[in-house]
Amino acid sequence: MKVAICGLGLIGGSLAKAIKKNTSHIVYGMNRTKSVVDEAIKQEAVDYAITPEELADMDIVILGLYPQKTVDFVLENINNFKKGAIVADTCGIKEYVVNSLEKPLAEKGINFLGCHPMAGREFSGFAYATDNLFENASMIVTPTENTPAEVVAKMREFSKEIGFERYVVTTPQEHDRIIAYTSQLAHVVSSAYIKSPTCKKQVGFSAGSFKDLTRVAKLNPEMWTSLFIKNKTALVKEIDCIIKNLTEYRDLIDGEKEQELYESLAYGTKCKEDSIAMNVKRVEDIINKRDKK
Repeated sequence: MKVAICGLGLIGGSLAKAIKKNTSHIVYGMNRTKSVVDEAIKQEAVDYAITPEELADMDIVILGLYPQKTVDFVLENINNFKKGAIVADTCGIKEYVVNSLEKPLAEKGINFLGCHPMAGREFSGFAYATDNLFENASMIVTPTENTPAEVVAKMREFSKEIGFERYVVTTPQEHDRIIAYTSQLAHVVSSAYIKSPTCKKQVGFSAGSFKDLTRVAKLNPEMWTSLFIKNKTALVKEIDCIIKNLTEYRDLIDGEKEQELYESLAYGTKCKEDSIAMNVKRVEDIINKRDKK
């Protein structure tokens, strides 16, 4: 199978390396900076460079671009894709991208499937791409009622080949609501936390907690600005929720309401324990399914 990856950043580059490591598919690469494609070929992450016109020969086209650039690229090259091919994005938001691309591609006989590889690092660019980034990770896909079942099934098998542990099927809307909490809010909180003037005095006073909470404050501003704004409704709702919870803590601490503070902290601990239990059960279910096979 011929697979093209347009955009060889951290995610696109890691997908290329994972495909080459785990499958026999031929990988073609495209990037706005030619030197990146040259380096990918040198590292054997990509077999050949490709031009937009050559997309007509590709079975799967994976777009490793930011949301707006993903939409722009597809619409500009909509006549270049192979009829019957699968075009998949890797954006961290889905409703905007799916709504923008599914219909125009379908009118050309091309299948679009919104995808979100749930993996990343605090660094960006091909230089940080790895062939094992997706091990133990989830591939989220967001088909609509118009998506052919065989497309979802083919991407499931393809994701398994690459090394993804889980294949999660949901709607674009549900994806964006949940990801606003599990990913986007964490980046907002981390970025806000690091801005305290006290941060300048943290050397020698910080350990694991500081490191954990500030890890994702080192982010790609261009990408995250786009993700935040295009998912503003869900994200603002989550920001309002955490502001409410922080305000409660502030008031309890300032008012020295020990019992109520204790109960609020205990409830937070229980929420974390419940979250851990859910993840443990999910892993156990995966292991049991493997054993039955």
